[in-house]
Amino acid sequence: MTPGRRSSTFTRLLRHGFTDPSAAERLLDCPELIPVRDDPVLLEALGGTADPDLALHGLVRLLEAQDGPTAHRELLDTLIAAKPLRDRLLGVLGASTALADHLARHPGDWQALVTYEPHDLHPGLTEFERGLEAATDPVSLRIAYRRCLLSIAARDVCGTTEMADTAAELADLATATLRAALTIAEAAAPEDAAACRLAVIAMGKCGGHELNYVSDVDVIFVAESAEDTSEAKALRSATRLASHLMRICSESTVEGSIWPVDANLRPEGRNGPLVRTLSSHLAYYQRWAKTWEFQALLKARPVAGDTDLGRAYIDALEPLVWQAAERDNFVTDVQKMRRRVVENIPAAEVERELKLGPGGLRDVEFAVQLLQLVHGRTDASLRSGTTLDALQALAAGGYVGREDTARLDEAYRFLRSMEHRIQLYRLRRTHLVPEAESDLRRLGRSLGLRTDPVAELHREWKRHTGVVRRLHEKLFYRPLLDAVAQLAPGETRLSPEAARERLVALGYADPAAALRHLEALASGVTRKAAIQRTLLPVLLGWFAESADPDAGLLNFRKVSDALGKTPWYLRLLRDEGAAAENLARVLSAGRLAPDLLMRAPEAVALLGDGTGMGAGMGTGTSAGSGRGLAPRDRAHLEQEVLAAAGRAENVEQGVAAARGVRRRELFRTAAADIVSSYGTETSPAEADQGALVDRVGAAVSDLTAATLAGTLRAVVRDGWGDTLPTRFAIIGMGRFGGHELGYGSDADVLFVHEPRDGVPEQEAATAAGKVVTEMRRLLQLPSSDPPLLIDADLRPEGKSGPLARTLKSYEAYYRRWSLVWESQALLRAEPVAGDEDLGRRFTALIDPLRYPLHGLGEDAVREIRRLKARMESERLPRGADPKLHTKLGPGGLSDVEWTVQLLQLRHGWHLPGLRTTRTREALSAACEAGLLSVEDTATLDEAWVLATRVRNAVMLVRGRAGDTFPTEPRELAAVGRYLGYGAGHAGDMLDAYRRTTRRARAVVDELFYGDGVRAGAGSGG
Repeated sequence: MTPGRRSSTFTRLLRHGFTDPSAAERLLDCPELIPVRDDPVLLEALGGTADPDLALHGLVRLLEAQDGPTAHRELLDTLIAAKPLRDRLLGVLGASTALADHLARHPGDWQALVTYEPHDLHPGLTEFERGLEAATDPVSLRIAYRRCLLSIAARDVCGTTEMADTAAELADLATATLRAALTIAEAAAPEDAAACRLAVIAMGKCGGHELNYVSDVDVIFVAESAEDTSEAKALRSATRLASHLMRICSESTVEGSIWPVDANLRPEGRNGPLVRTLSSHLAYYQRWAKTWEFQALLKARPVAGDTDLGRAYIDALEPLVWQAAERDNFVTDVQKMRRRVVENIPAAEVERELKLGPGGLRDVEFAVQLLQLVHGRTDASLRSGTTLDALQALAAGGYVGREDTARLDEAYRFLRSMEHRIQLYRLRRTHLVPEAESDLRRLGRSLGLRTDPVAELHREWKRHTGVVRRLHEKLFYRPLLDAVAQLAPGETRLSPEAARERLVALGYADPAAALRHLEALASGVTRKAAIQRTLLPVLLGWFAESADPDAGLLNFRKVSDALGKTPWYLRLLRDEGAAAENLARVLSAGRLAPDLLMRAPEAVALLGDGTGMGAGMGTGTSAGSGRGLAPRDRAHLEQEVLAAAGRAENVEQGVAAARGVRRRELFRTAAADIVSSYGTETSPAEADQGALVDRVGAAVSDLTAATLAGTLRAVVRDGWGDTLPTRFAIIGMGRFGGHELGYGSDADVLFVHEPRDGVPEQEAATAAGKVVTEMRRLLQLPSSDPPLLIDADLRPEGKSGPLARTLKSYEAYYRRWSLVWESQALLRAEPVAGDEDLGRRFTALIDPLRYPLHGLGEDAVREIRRLKARMESERLPRGADPKLHTKLGPGGLSDVEWTVQLLQLRHGWHLPGLRTTRTREALSAACEAGLLSVEDTATLDEAWVLATRVRNAVMLVRGRAGDTFPTEPRELAAVGRYLGYGAGHAGDMLDAYRRTTRRARAVVDELFYGDGVRAGAGSGG
């Protein structure tokens, strides 16, 4: 061959899509192809395949395998003369090495591609049964199956059939194969065949008439006894037949396998019997079946065995399928299952997962099935097992918008075509997009992308998955807006009854009110209404994930009404990724956060991601520093509160400003807590429950301290100018001093003062008393901001004693009259506002009381135990379940705190780590010092954190403080959602609480009441 000739051929091969022209030249020069090597028809046809190199290699193998010169010549002549064969054969060889292998083993099977009759173009079940009828054993069945598969693949790669028809043909071939396999099994065991009536029900994609090239074929077996046969014997016979059928299809032979037959969708899955009677199936589905099992039955279709029994199975179970949407938490169950599927995909594969990944095939299928189950109860036209048929029926009935339908239909067809071509290559079950350049190039070309196959494939793939991601959940919600909007002529809207059904399925208790809210928000032609129509489909989905979607939607309407005319509000929700979802979580999680927000709706700006916080809001906003939901430290809060109080014209305005900051920051804290507890689509829920508790406790305590500091400043300035006649300090006590305040906590405090030089003690006492009285009054004045209650009952002499004392008075009292419970209470004392030096001297005064030298004596220990036992018996509210009382119940807050405080009183004098006002810090220090085992520490910490979380949840949900779980079901469910329990799992939450506190109580019994806490006398070792 001359260099010029070689160069010319090489160039022609490159132009026709060959990637290895040198190897292709060698193949074209082989003896088998000499007669047609220079025929332009051949080269053109090879260039039209998905992989010309692969097609040429397969053709040479097929020619080499022909049985003699006559067969060889017949193949070549037909190949050149008959374009249908040429396109089909070379198309298959360029797309599938597995089918090329089959043709090399069975070189006469190319004849199956020659015929071009009408019935050959669109074969059905009858044609496939005819193609398999000669098979009498597993090996011959495999050969016949591949021969039929060859014809399906040929029509597919040539474009003679489109994706949906190919999937239907594959399902028909699977049906014919199951029938043939059952015939073989019955022939091998005629006694078993005579003893029973066995029906094979196809499920999944086979049942839905939309099968892949390589997929598990999901089935369910149902059997009844034949005449004169006992049920037990019939079931044994049917089980043997079913098992043999599965082996015939699944086991590998010299001809490979067909596909696995999977019966795990049966009642009880792989733990249940392989075959059941119809009555047994019915009993299971009536009593035990989960939501997903009814979803799976959407695609049930009798395909083999006893036709009457198969039909009876469908007739018996179909009514149950269409009642599934009436089950509690139906939508959440389905959506949770979908999320679980995504979460189980290995991280390295999630972006390549064509079927299960975000924006993949399963998203379309789940969305369609969800809508079918909701609306198919009253509209039989929706009861198709085929995804695309069901999608079109949903559009025709107005259940899905036509534009969304068209885009989803296109995306689903493209993604399924990708899946088909990926599997066809090696006939292996996979849903992963390949990574190799050569595989991507072949895949792209097989889909008609020829200019730059890899880049075009990637672009189209991502475009279609993006469409599915955006639409699959909106598909459920957007028609609800169309139901209340003005539609273009010819568009079909969701009927009021269908809209009601859908809202009920989503968990709305008052669908009529929900539709009114949607109409108020989204109707009209304004830009505001247009943005709402974009936002609401997503928001409705987030509301539906909460325990009270009605409240979420109502609250959103209230906020939107309040902020509707501000230019930044809807822009914030539309443009800042986090804002809309954060708002949805906050508005539907309970009463507290929405109530705080409604009092100053501009605080919604805090919910953004910080990139454009408060943009366009103007300088007068009170939305804070622009740090989104990140908590602000005490120094910054105090600076803002003091500045606001200083600018005020009078004391009332100064304290109102301080309370306004407190309200805004309470909302920030509550919103951050809710978002962290619920999680978002981009970040999971916070796993460290203790961190959540610590953040809330620190934030609310810092905020309370800053509010008291600002109020003190305003009161002093109003009554005495810059200087009060007496130095004045506020000491935080209880949870306040421990940095553990909850949303509903009062501020436990002590007031201490010290007359300035030359000021009579009575004048100082009068001034201090007025300050305290005025602070308490101003912080409780009726206003739009929540009150801050100041509780000074832990002071010396309790309610009988003066509200404020001098430092000397405290010293005299504690020296002479102090009781052991007061020493215990002082463990939590910490200065929080006012004169810092006075606060430090107060701390120095009380340290010897709370950390007594050499620890407590045994009499004092007995007194503490006696007080604790009396409190448990006397203070528990009448009718309360002790095991669910977070404060006083066994293993609750009081148990853990008193145990820790007893350790502090006994060992704080020689262990500096125990000298802290914070429960968890003291617990950790006790563990490090060897006073507690690691296991006991973890048990107590877990119980304390859980009880604190429950108290916070109750306040967030109900809007008022409480120490027990709510009894109203929606409120209880909302507490569960905050604690990480899904819909329908409130009982699991209560069981977990009892379990956790029961373990903690056992530790308390040993350490507090028993001998677990040893005396602290000694040298400090």
